[in-house]
Amino acid sequence: MKTLFIFLLCLWPTLSFAHKPSDSYLSINIQNNQLSGRWDVALRDLDFAMGLDNNDDGAITWGELRSKTVEINRYVFSRLQLSASDKLCSYQEIEMKVDEHTDGKYAVLFFNGNCGVSDIAEIMIGYRLFADLDPQHRGLLNLTYGNVSSTAVLVPGKPARVFDISANRMPWKEAQDFIYEGIWHIWIGFDHILFLFSLLIPSVMVYQSARWQPVAHFNNAFVDVLKVVTAFTLAHSITLSLAVLDVMALPSRWVESCIAASVILAALNNIYPLFTGKRALLAFTFGLVHGFGFATVLTDLGLNQSSRLWSLLGFNLGVEIGQFVLVMIFLPIAYQFSRFPLYKPIVLKSCSLGIAGLASLWLLERAFDIVVQV
Repeated sequence: MKTLFIFLLCLWPTLSFAHKPSDSYLSINIQNNQLSGRWDVALRDLDFAMGLDNNDDGAITWGELRSKTVEINRYVFSRLQLSASDKLCSYQEIEMKVDEHTDGKYAVLFFNGNCGVSDIAEIMIGYRLFADLDPQHRGLLNLTYGNVSSTAVLVPGKPARVFDISANRMPWKEAQDFIYEGIWHIWIGFDHILFLFSLLIPSVMVYQSARWQPVAHFNNAFVDVLKVVTAFTLAHSITLSLAVLDVMALPSRWVESCIAASVILAALNNIYPLFTGKRALLAFTFGLVHGFGFATVLTDLGLNQSSRLWSLLGFNLGVEIGQFVLVMIFLPIAYQFSRFPLYKPIVLKSCSLGIAGLASLWLLERAFDIVVQV
């Protein structure tokens, strides 16, 4: 029974594929009590929800998209409710375009709105897009009124949120939304989790005389984990900041492919140790790439400099909190199970091999745009 538990505990994260979480980007501008907006929704999500690929050839053409403009607008805008002073806002769809984000093509829906009030002091936003299809979906909001801009994360199925536009929003409240988003992002980012776990699995072992053995004391494992996690944190924090602040950018496909490759290398290193004693260096090197992967959540939001800074701080803090929780859960359990002889063949070897195999499928998908069915 203990062996089965170890095996399932290790393989649990590998039961899901690691794709970028489903996000939409909603920008609302309020000027002179009038609304104007832009809503970017991923074509892959719309295709899943309502079927855009009419001939099932795996490509969504502009003709196919344009032929369903009315249905898309009806589907999307029926899942957004705006109101001010308890009066429901009406809005008119203007046009639809297509834009390229870091993770693919998005339908861009432009609209104008009127809330029927002379002075908008606060606005209530009810967001239900894909609530019935994808519980992981998030709406990333950029709300602008006058010269003030604020950001928020909208969760489908949650109660409508009220935004006070009569005064500046407190920066810490803006950051708070993205703390939760950072925690959520790391917990559902299976490629990031598996990279981290691949580095942590051997932390409760020591490679001596060409073989893995359990560490003598828990403190040894803790110090090793501290080095690895610190290196990973420092590295991805650097590149996350560079990407979000528009200092440096890399192609999304290259980044996602390198992340998959990092998982493969970290997992295979547990089977064929090449970087014994250098896993912190490995964590730092590939952590730089993972930082660019984290940044995709914020870079596509189009924030101004002030909002971008607070969102970055909140999101990065959330990632660290989520990472810390995972490590604190994993390390004591792994240390206890490392005392059993089966830890090495099942967890260290078999699970690492399974992780490397799954990451190889991700690499094929991302590098060559191949959809691998499992």
